[in-house]
Amino acid sequence: MSVEILGMITATPSSEVDQPLGEAVDPAFVRRFAQAHEAAGFDRVLVGYFSNAAEGVVVSSFVAAATQRLGILLAYRPGVVAPPLAARQLATLDQFSAGRLALNVVSGGNDEDLARDGDYLDHDQRYARTDEYLHALRAIWTACEPVHFDGAFYRFQGASPAVRPEQKPHIPIYFSGSSDAAIAVAAQHADTYMLWGEPLAAVDAHVRRVRAAAQAQGRDPRFSVSFRPIIADTEQAAWRKAAEVLEQVREQRSKLGLPLHDHQPENVGSQRLLAAAQQGDVLDTRLWTGVAQLTGARWNSTALVGTPEQVAAALGEYYRLGVSTFLIRGFDPLADTVQYGNALIPAIHAHIARLPSLRQAS
Repeated sequence: MSVEILGMITATPSSEVDQPLGEAVDPAFVRRFAQAHEAAGFDRVLVGYFSNAAEGVVVSSFVAAATQRLGILLAYRPGVVAPPLAARQLATLDQFSAGRLALNVVSGGNDEDLARDGDYLDHDQRYARTDEYLHALRAIWTACEPVHFDGAFYRFQGASPAVRPEQKPHIPIYFSGSSDAAIAVAAQHADTYMLWGEPLAAVDAHVRRVRAAAQAQGRDPRFSVSFRPIIADTEQAAWRKAAEVLEQVREQRSKLGLPLHDHQPENVGSQRLLAAAQQGDVLDTRLWTGVAQLTGARWNSTALVGTPEQVAAALGEYYRLGVSTFLIRGFDPLADTVQYGNALIPAIHAHIARLPSLRQAS
């Protein structure tokens, strides 16, 4: 199976090591960042959902206009926009981007974040709403006549399917969430199921679990794993760089008054990642958990550390487990994007090309 490489774009040059307190939107940076990803050979870039930052649909439109080939993975939270408007909004963006849009469905992170957007449903209700939302979107996107819908969360009459996505039958759905409720929804809807960078054994077990649930629905999704690669010309230099990153994160969080070693994340994905991080600083040879431990694993925060060839080989072990999409983003976002394009992405493609295909291996 072919490998897909994802990056991530933010509306300002921020990360755990540098969180500027100025304007929330920097158009010149977004243009430069998007074009750097395209030049580096990324297939798509994730545009995240933040209730306290730039709105993702507008950022995605800007990214599409600033690039020619680069795909966009838009994080989208059900419940904020009604399905008929969302169907038109997303299909319009898919048309203007010439079929470069994919949807990363995010049902929720923590209660404080959700409350900023007026969302007070509990965990399982959010996933039930997501299931209904995606059924509604797909019904509108694939309809030949106006759509009537009467569900537990949404009801509408005569929703117009006039604005259709460029992609058929519909915009691809990427999905994440590790709870039982999340996996039940993923099994029905996910074209690609995403998880954070856990150790190989944990990813293997989780992929098997999600695949079994999806196969029971007659579906066969791809799988994605996310990492924060730290690379250098030598392994020793890469580990020194990791130590510097950890100290920068510590200093930044202390300066902003953020907690260190905050070990009470609400979502199951963060709980899984934190449990892995608590097993040790380095797992599976080069899976580094330092930043995940320091920040409470509230987002994608584990790194693969080494030379480009070593990191590519580590990703190859995940490929052997059935993972064919890799989301890689750095702690120095723009500079790391350029470095990945120069060294890591070519190494990944070269290494994977030497491995047996997933279909042959199965």
